[in-house]
Amino acid sequence: MEITRVREELHMITLEFGTAYLWRDEHGLTLVDTGIAGSAGPIERAVRELGLDPAALRRIVLTHHHEDHTGSAAELARRWSAEVVAHRLDAPVIRREQPPVPPVLSPFEQELWDGLPPIPPAEPCPVHREVRDGDVLDIGGGAVVVHVPGHTDGSIALHLPGPGVLFTGDIASHVQGRTRPGVFHTDPARALESFRRLAELPVETAVFGHGDPIAAGASAALRGAAEQLGQR
Repeated sequence: MEITRVREELHMITLEFGTAYLWRDEHGLTLVDTGIAGSAGPIERAVRELGLDPAALRRIVLTHHHEDHTGSAAELARRWSAEVVAHRLDAPVIRREQPPVPPVLSPFEQELWDGLPPIPPAEPCPVHREVRDGDVLDIGGGAVVVHVPGHTDGSIALHLPGPGVLFTGDIASHVQGRTRPGVFHTDPARALESFRRLAELPVETAVFGHGDPIAAGASAALRGAAEQLGQR
């Protein structure tokens, strides 16, 4: 487990597999994604290392239903009575009421997929609040839910216009200094449309489901990546 300060209110918690983001404001703590099953302990240790009380965790936002994002949500919600938030289209999968749709893989992605370590199954997790595009959460002065389908049907990003922060989920990535769309989408064409939508948002800081944060200048990085897609 590794903690990275992105900005005063926001820390990235890098887990054995997966990433969680901790947002702190006057209303308490919000966790965005939870890594794989078994990550609850490391996440709690990270919160305490930051000098914070895990009992202040008010909300867990899940950007989509994949098990490297939802794996520890049920355990953390149960321990700290936190509200779990997800898009209405992914909520049934998170609750294990219906199976996930498999991704459509390119040859390059198939090679990556085959090299992934086994991921433990996520415990079924309640979703206390099912959101839609445009809903606003009480985070950072108002976090707008941006529905970005394509990675999964119910993938979401969170846009905090006040502080200029964007949580992209897996629609976008930033690896080795390169901003680009993510991988392993159920609908690659819709995922690219969603990526372009994120590139239109005014943001200073962006954090990703996979890859390094962009602490400053995120809009330019996302727009540049979207423009390159248009040139192909």
